[in-house]
Amino acid sequence: MAATNAKKTTNKQVGTKPSSAKKVISDETKTEALQVAKSMQKPGQTKEQTKLIAQGIEKGIAEYKKLQKGKARERDKARKQESRAKAREANIADQDHSNIEDRAASPYLPWGLLTISWIGFIAYIVFTK
Repeated sequence: MAATNAKKTTNKQVGTKPSSAKKVISDETKTEALQVAKSMQKPGQTKEQTKLIAQGIEKGIAEYKKLQKGKARERDKARKQESRAKAREANIADQDHSNIEDRAASPYLPWGLLTISWIGFIAYIVFTK
């Protein structure tokens, strides 16, 4: 246990930012950027210049992916809000529908009670004579 803790502390570098703060560029992006840079390479251009161009392309690709990820996140948020709004509307419509049903059933109750009371009153008069 102590050996694993010692390994963990030795793997950490002092004074560096967490890995989440670093811009990590995938190998696929690097190779793609290098291919684009080589395809655009002019005669007499050195390998170092090509590498610098490839690094610029990498940064551009990383920025593009970052923007696309942000746009996708915004689209997802909008889609979720829309689905929540539809669910709220459906819930409100169901509540309104149930209230209408309650109102439709309620007029029968007073009329039914009135009818029963009149029948009871007539029965009382008929049977008490």
